[in-house]
Amino acid sequence: MANFGIAGLDWQQRVNWERLRNYRLERARERMKAHGLGAMLLMYDENVRYVTGTLTPGWNRLKPGLRYAMLCGDDKPVLFEQGDLGFQIERHSPWIPKENVRYSYAWIKGAAGPASSQQVKKFTNAVKQEMKKSGVANAKLGVDFIDINMLKVFADEKIDWTDGMTAMMEARAVKNVDEQECLRIVGAIGDGAHWEFMKALKPGITENKLTAHIMEYLYSVPGMEDVEDVIVSSGPNTWPNWRNFSDRIVKPGDIVFMDLAALTWNGYKSCYYRTYCAGKEPTKDQKEVYATALKWLYDSIKAVKVGATTKDIASKWPSAQEAWGYKEEDQAAANLWGHGLGLAQYDQPVISRIWSLDHPIEIKEGMVFALETQHGRKFEWGVRIEEMLIVHKDSVEIISNFPVEQITVVDPMPGYSTLSSAR
Repeated sequence: MANFGIAGLDWQQRVNWERLRNYRLERARERMKAHGLGAMLLMYDENVRYVTGTLTPGWNRLKPGLRYAMLCGDDKPVLFEQGDLGFQIERHSPWIPKENVRYSYAWIKGAAGPASSQQVKKFTNAVKQEMKKSGVANAKLGVDFIDINMLKVFADEKIDWTDGMTAMMEARAVKNVDEQECLRIVGAIGDGAHWEFMKALKPGITENKLTAHIMEYLYSVPGMEDVEDVIVSSGPNTWPNWRNFSDRIVKPGDIVFMDLAALTWNGYKSCYYRTYCAGKEPTKDQKEVYATALKWLYDSIKAVKVGATTKDIASKWPSAQEAWGYKEEDQAAANLWGHGLGLAQYDQPVISRIWSLDHPIEIKEGMVFALETQHGRKFEWGVRIEEMLIVHKDSVEIISNFPVEQITVVDPMPGYSTLSSAR
């Protein structure tokens, strides 16, 4: 697989969607059984999609309970979709048996008020019915989400429930060849977005206009489902990293960075920073700080291999005290960082000195994740860079290919580098 293209063709094997769906379903089932679970109740959208291969509208995501799915024993998954959207699921997703598409019993995290108890009782009865139908009524139920309304009714109904998110995190962590190809395509789209950003960046433009421009570019790509965020930060917004955009006007010589967090192509997500300088050459100090961040990044990438651990990777980064004078690592959360990529922007492994030194996770073949580093001068400027990569048996494949060796200078003005260096 080598990023042949984003459309399906009859003459070239690209992403095999049926193989992808089957792999995800059986991997979830395998991890379910490995954790001693008879069934799983899945309410987070990334988990519902992983086992059902179904798409729901954006407003219906990130609201656990509006839709959910169950995987019981060896049976096919059952999808409880919001309202009558299930009729569209039957039409679009024939791999889910028609009789396994139901409507959900929602209480909208308690927004239904006094009706929440009534709804959760109906919800719980449906869960019990599915487990009984599949012959796992007396087995443990793994859940990926729980709220105060569920706790009471589950106790009343004697539901033997436990953590189901760990099993799903383990399942999603290792990608098959088709998922890897999806993420290569995500990387290629990100490459194009950064090139488009480079062309659009200039003194006088605002951060939010740059964000809007890249949003427009991304939504023109076939298969683009969602763009969660396009972070554009400039000047003092870059350090500490504001991780946002505003109406700030970019000035000549400003350091600017852009992060695709996260474009979502056929469910698969990006995280992809690059750093730019608008209108003139960066100063010597800026170049040196960038070189430091780049070394931190590539030292950690060199530590990635099958059988290594997240501790090996995080150990390549300085402590928060050493880098910025912070008292605790938690104050520098996400500054030197790694996280899995897939149907969620935070698959395993998540890598940080906060926890990886004491709670290492093994790096496995098929993991896909991003590593990112940053550095800067407080309220003046900062740099941030990031690479997305796939772990293979004997190698690491970087799938983010926009140039990273130095700050990308956009439309430099002759003679400005000497003036700026004197400041």
